[in-house]
Amino acid sequence: MLTWLIRAQWLVIPILAMASSGTNLESGSCSVAKPAGSSCLGGAASPDQARYDNYRIYNVEFDNEEQIELFQKLEEQSDSLTFIGHAREIGQKLSILVAAHRVADFADLLKTYKLKHRVLTYNFQEKIDRNMGEVLPQDIDASKLDWQHFFHLKTIYAWLDKMAAKYSQLTVLDMGTSTQGNPIKGVKLVGNPKNKAIFIESGIHAREWIAPATATYIINELLTSQDPQVQKLAKEYNWIIFPSVNPDGYKYTFEHDRMWRKNRQLFGTCRGVDLNRNYPDHWNSTGSSSDPTRYDYAGPSAGSELETKRLIEFIRENVGKEQIKTYIALHSYSQMLMFPYGYTKEHVSNYADLQEFGQKASAAIKAESGRDYVSGNLYETIYPSSGGSMDWAHAEAGIPIAYTFELRGPPDSQDLFILPAVEIQPTASEAFTAIRTIVEAAAEKGYYK
Repeated sequence: MLTWLIRAQWLVIPILAMASSGTNLESGSCSVAKPAGSSCLGGAASPDQARYDNYRIYNVEFDNEEQIELFQKLEEQSDSLTFIGHAREIGQKLSILVAAHRVADFADLLKTYKLKHRVLTYNFQEKIDRNMGEVLPQDIDASKLDWQHFFHLKTIYAWLDKMAAKYSQLTVLDMGTSTQGNPIKGVKLVGNPKNKAIFIESGIHAREWIAPATATYIINELLTSQDPQVQKLAKEYNWIIFPSVNPDGYKYTFEHDRMWRKNRQLFGTCRGVDLNRNYPDHWNSTGSSSDPTRYDYAGPSAGSELETKRLIEFIRENVGKEQIKTYIALHSYSQMLMFPYGYTKEHVSNYADLQEFGQKASAAIKAESGRDYVSGNLYETIYPSSGGSMDWAHAEAGIPIAYTFELRGPPDSQDLFILPAVEIQPTASEAFTAIRTIVEAAAEKGYYK
């Protein structure tokens, strides 16, 4: 959810070999555990991969306004701290990724200002190395795609094509190309042309790999599950699912910087717009930045990015024709099921229904896996933010059931966005259970009539 504020970007990284999550600088190589010349990604090793050796994750808790103001200034001034969110209120717990050369200074600051804290991880690169070892080569047979590994964009797209060739009710869709010319591909699963539709987008934030993996899991379940309830959902609703609506960023996380978040639009010496701050709904009014070096940069104008335009055009062209009544955006992490709005405390007209459906979905997850998911509107549940796809889909496109899912792990996760592959299947199953619960509860209240 964050990045560093690096001004002299092209100079700092080569000299200090620092990694960046929000600029276009990266250095280093593949996993140190691999032999020279080999690759953790099944191909030639990239000579310019960002590394996070001996970076630590701290989780701090704020007891007073002085501490909050201090960390707000620290986020603005530091080029070596990655904030997972912003310092906002007393009692808040915030995770921060601290560069190795700043550990001593940061530890001294915590002691001086008496901040409660825990060290969650002492060497973040170890988690990335493990994660990269869970990626299968991009040229493998697409039929080998599973939910015990992570996969390149190329493999995911090949799998979509293979599934469409196998199942007549499945059609491959193409929204158009991204900023760097990559297709934005998805699928439509049709049970009956007259059905109402559920739209699912994932991967808008590049580093959240569990989101595309969950999207492919849902597609597979709808096509292959022997569960009568799932088969009923596949027949009674049409499903439109796009595993990666930020394909440039997703590719970049495999090839250069595992912690990259934004798209890959160029702005002088830095790159990227946070696509989930770029939508033309109360754009850049709160929880976003006008600074291109920031992780939550909202872009030069509302709806400026090609990826944003593609999705907006698709929804506008299909919301009526396809009768899209539900919009789900998949993200990670923090285990939350959130609905509009993100920019204001004001409640949507169907707040009570969305709260009820979300609570039922949280309870269903708890019954399935024991995991705790919090439900509520985005503003009150995680933090204020504007220009998000969910808010736009609800307010501007008129889609009544709209949610943003923050998948595993918990808010104080030691892994941040680097969820182990062993978590893919249970996480995706939880998400699908939540979606099923929401759809069934909404149907009982007549949303799909």
